[in-house]
Amino acid sequence: MSAAAAVEFTGVTKVFGKGDDAQVALDAIDLRIEPGEIFGVIGYSGAGKSTLVRLINALEKPTSGTVTIAGTPITGVPESAVRRLRRDIGMVFQQFNLFRSRTAAGNVEYPLKVAGWKRAERKARVAELLEFVGLSDKARSYPDQLSGGQKQRVGIARALATSPSLLLADEATSALDPETTAEVLRLLRKINRELGVTIVVITHEMDVIRAVADRVAVLADGKIVELASTFDVFADPQAAPTKSFVGTVLHNRPDGGEVARLSSVHSGRLVTVDVDDQHGIGDALAAATRAGVRFEIVYGGVSTVQDKTFGSLTVALDGPDDAVADVVATLERRSA
Repeated sequence: MSAAAAVEFTGVTKVFGKGDDAQVALDAIDLRIEPGEIFGVIGYSGAGKSTLVRLINALEKPTSGTVTIAGTPITGVPESAVRRLRRDIGMVFQQFNLFRSRTAAGNVEYPLKVAGWKRAERKARVAELLEFVGLSDKARSYPDQLSGGQKQRVGIARALATSPSLLLADEATSALDPETTAEVLRLLRKINRELGVTIVVITHEMDVIRAVADRVAVLADGKIVELASTFDVFADPQAAPTKSFVGTVLHNRPDGGEVARLSSVHSGRLVTVDVDDQHGIGDALAAATRAGVRFEIVYGGVSTVQDKTFGSLTVALDGPDDAVADVVATLERRSA
């Protein structure tokens, strides 16, 4: 028997308003997030991301369908049961949500006070968490004395205070610069790897998905339009919104205007080929040279996602028509 899902949506629909004013925020969502994975949810504004995360932590109730956390329903159960389940969920926010009147240590300590921990236990846990996130020297600093990245690390430490098994990161890097974003994402990977915490990352940034997620769901108009491993989503996106997101990160295939520009400055035939760990183009280009075909790589790029390599390269081939046609056929066969 398989382990219970960390999070599971079964036929979940959420509608706001009634009658002519009704708006469908989520439409018949089926989703299973496995224990111990980092799961990404990406979508443009209005796609339903915020509603989905509010259903996970039971701040909203579905109009229909069921949501379960670690095998336990959070729909159709008493509020007291929901509060118990919510204690096992940590939340990291875009705008940090720290108490300005409390030090870093005080902010981390707050949920432990609410949970009724004894003072000595609270102090020990706060010290442990601040060390884990690399802020032991900032324990007595107030939020206004911290950088954005430091504030977010305090927020993460606070979210981990009661040792939750599930961490929700809702646009947790949107207010940060790229370097600080990378630091926070490394911390999330550390939490997942060392503490075994399941993490759900809600974002509109495909770079965030590429950096941390094991799998990703792409939301559009309240529906999941694509659900796959992060590598598959990047290497072979299927839905139009997914292709749009991937295109914001990968620029390895020329569009129509770029093809026209390349054709104007490079003689010969242009051909774009996909490459990955199993399908390179070295042998085909070596054969081209032997056949008297000159080649030049004029566009493209290669990326690594989840320790696997993929990309696209556009090559200009110049030589006898028959020889060029043979090279193109060889390039096409290599990935068949």
